[in-house]
Amino acid sequence: MRYIILLVLILSSLQAEDKQKITLGLGSYLQTQPYSGVDTVLLPSPVLFFDNDLFYIRWTRFGMYFLGNKTDDLSWGFSLTVHPRIYGYDANKIAGMNKRETSFEGGIAFGAKKDNAHIEIMALTDILDRHDTWILSTEIGYDFKIKEISIYPSIIATYQSSDFTNYYYGVTQSEATARGEAEYIPKAGLQLTVQTYIEYPLTNKLSALINLRADKLSSQATASTIVSDDYIYSGLASLIYTFHY
Repeated sequence: MRYIILLVLILSSLQAEDKQKITLGLGSYLQTQPYSGVDTVLLPSPVLFFDNDLFYIRWTRFGMYFLGNKTDDLSWGFSLTVHPRIYGYDANKIAGMNKRETSFEGGIAFGAKKDNAHIEIMALTDILDRHDTWILSTEIGYDFKIKEISIYPSIIATYQSSDFTNYYYGVTQSEATARGEAEYIPKAGLQLTVQTYIEYPLTNKLSALINLRADKLSSQATASTIVSDDYIYSGLASLIYTFHY
């Protein structure tokens, strides 16, 4: 992964004429799991934000623009993008169930920003062939400040196909037999999310960054016998350093 980041930065520096802003940091990432008996994920997380109108990195998400325009009033763009999907569990965590693996999803994104408001629409597919299907996501957000504190709230609606929900929340016939219950094949579902980034400056270049997020699982997911919680809660706490080069 570090070689991909290095390549992006090299190409970006060759193409960009003006000084570019880059944010680097390190923090801890936490994500609860909705499955019965599966532990919360806690990981060290590098933090990187960069956008020079050709390439971008937004924490765990990477992208490359191929069409767009930027003016003082409105900016918009289409990009190819990829990000990780930190879902799943090991086979020994849920009795009778086979392993469900994390993955990477990639596809096309459209984003637009006017003043402090933004919208982004993404169509993504599983590039590691875990759930092997498309999901659609729409995010709407608005940026504002309270004194020195910058706040970036947004709401997200994600359409998850039946293949997606079946992979992460379904119970196959063989698994159902092992568990002594009925097979469960969920349909497509809609997952709703609220999240915000909060940035508090400590010095001219050093800041504290917090991300808070809550995902409401679809009714198709919560109807599964392996699911014990309607929500996935996640967050990041980090220190970031911002500079121009």
